[in-house]
Amino acid sequence: MTTDSNQTDAATATESTWQPRLALLVAATFFMEFLDGTILTTAVPSIASDFRVPAADVNITMTAYLVTVAMGIPLSSWLAERLGARRVFCLAIAVFTVASLLCAISQDLTMLTLSRVAQGAGGAMMVPVGTLVVLRGTPKSELLRATAFLVWPGLLAPVLAPMVGGALTTFLSWHWIFIINVPLGLAAFIAALRLVPKTAGDGKRRLDWFGLLLTTLGVGALVVGLETLGGHAPGSVAAVVVAAGVLSLAGAVWWMAKAKVPLFNLNVFGTRTFRATSTGGFIYRLTISSVPFLLPLMFQDGFGWDPLKAGVMVAAVFVGNIGIKPATTPLIRRFGFKTVLVFASLASAVTFALCAFLTAQTPEPVIFGLLLLSGAFRSIGFSAYASVQYADIIPEQLPSANAISATLVQLAAGAGIAVGALFLRLFDATHLFGADHVTAYKGAFLAMAVLMLVSTIDSLTLHRHAGAEVSAGASKR
Repeated sequence: MTTDSNQTDAATATESTWQPRLALLVAATFFMEFLDGTILTTAVPSIASDFRVPAADVNITMTAYLVTVAMGIPLSSWLAERLGARRVFCLAIAVFTVASLLCAISQDLTMLTLSRVAQGAGGAMMVPVGTLVVLRGTPKSELLRATAFLVWPGLLAPVLAPMVGGALTTFLSWHWIFIINVPLGLAAFIAALRLVPKTAGDGKRRLDWFGLLLTTLGVGALVVGLETLGGHAPGSVAAVVVAAGVLSLAGAVWWMAKAKVPLFNLNVFGTRTFRATSTGGFIYRLTISSVPFLLPLMFQDGFGWDPLKAGVMVAAVFVGNIGIKPATTPLIRRFGFKTVLVFASLASAVTFALCAFLTAQTPEPVIFGLLLLSGAFRSIGFSAYASVQYADIIPEQLPSANAISATLVQLAAGAGIAVGALFLRLFDATHLFGADHVTAYKGAFLAMAVLMLVSTIDSLTLHRHAGAEVSAGASKR
C-alpha cells in the first residue's frame, strides 16, 4: 500500500491546513447528488403524462440513478489514485452537470433513463473523491469541523427533496429539477479549479479487476433488490437478487483478503472506530433513512392530510437538523464519541416509539415538536458517526476507508426504505395492532425503535476514549 502513502504525503504537503471553503464546495456537490437521488418522486406523474407512459414505468429513472451511484463508487476511488483526486473531482462535476442538461431536454423515457445513468456516474465520483480531497487536507484536530460540513447534505436532501421537487414541478415544470443543476454545476466546476489542490496521480497503480467485478455486481444487486422490496410487493425474485448481492460481496471480501493489490485495504475493519460504521453506524443510518419515507405516508394515507401539509410537517425534521448543528461539535468535544453516540441512538429510538402513538387528533404543534427533536438527535448521531469512523485511520488506509464508507451509506439509505416498507406490509397483513391503516404505521415505527436499540448496544461496546484524538483535538492545541 505504499502508493497510497506516497499519494497521501504529496497531497498533505500541498494542502495541510483546514479549508472551510473547500469543505463547503464538496458539501454543495454532495447535496446536488443526494437530492437528485430522491427529488423525482413528486414529479413522476408529470413525467409519465409528458412521455405518455404508466407512472410506474418512470421509477426506472430513479433506480437507474441509485444503482449507478452505488456501483460506481468502488471504481472512482481507484480513479482518484490513478489520475489524481482534483482531476477526477472536476470531471465528476462536469459529467453530472452535462447529464443534468440531457435529463432536462429528454424527449422520451429511454433518453431520460440513459441520462440518469450518466448523472449517476458523475455522482458516484463526486461522493468519495470529494470527501477524500477534504480529509487529506484536514488535520485530525479539525476533523470534527470538516465532517460538520460534509454531513449536512445527507441529512437535508431526503427531507427537502419532496418539497423542492413538488414546488418546481407545480410552479414551473419537472424539467427544472434538472435545469437548476446546470448553473450550480458550472459554479462548482469553476470553484473546484480554484480550491482543490493539485496532486499527481500514480500512473502505475494497478486495478484489482476481479475484486472490482465482484464488488460492483454485489452492490448493484443489493441496491436493485432493496429497491424492489421497498417499492413493490416482496417476492422470490427480489429475495434471490439480494442473496446474490450478499454472496457476491462475500466473495469480494474473500478475494481482497488474499489479493496482493486489493481493490480495498480490508485492514481498515481492524480499527474499532471505523468498524462502527458497518455495525451500529449502518443500523443507525438505515433506521433514520426510513423516517422521510414513513412519515409522509402516515400523514397522507393514515391521517388524510394533503401532500403540502404533510411536506410542511416533515420539514420539522429539517429544522431540527439545522438548529442543533452548531452544538454537535461542542457536544462531542465535551462528552466524547461513545457517550454522544449512545445518547443519539437511544433518544432517536424514543422519538420513533413516540411517533407510533401519533394520531390525526394529536395537536399539530406536538407533532411538529416531536419531529423537531427527532431531527436534532438525527443530526447529532450523523455527525458523530461521520467523524469517529476516520478518527483512528492511518493515512495510507484513508482511500479504502472512504470508499467503503460511501458504499455503506448508499446501501443503508436503500435498506432503510426497503425495511420500512416491509414492516408496513407485515403489520398491515397481520393486523397485530389493529385493522386500520394507521396501526400499520404504529407497528413500523415501534419496529424501527427496537432496531435502533441495536445501534445503541453496539455503541456501548466502544472504548470510553474512542476517537479521543479527534474529539479532544481542540483542547490539545
